[in-house]
Amino acid sequence: MTQDELWLSKYNEVKAFIKTNHRNPLRHRIEDHLLLNWLKQNRKLLNAGKLKEDRVAKFEKLLELAGVYDTIKRII
Repeated sequence: MTQDELWLSKYNEVKAFIKTNHRNPLRHRIEDHLLLNWLKQNRKLLNAGKLKEDRVAKFEKLLELAGVYDTIKRII
């Protein structure tokens, strides 16, 4: 697999996780660590301006989806 295919695969995995579990990956759950680390690393790349152009829009949509569940958690 190419790096782009691996990134897209992990993107789809994180998106499916958030939609299925109605929550973001947690640092307190060992089974969530790989997804959480992927999110954190890509957020750092985005903030540094180093995330590839074709990935920026997709990742921003993923952050919006993650933000929905973060907001709900704060309300409750």
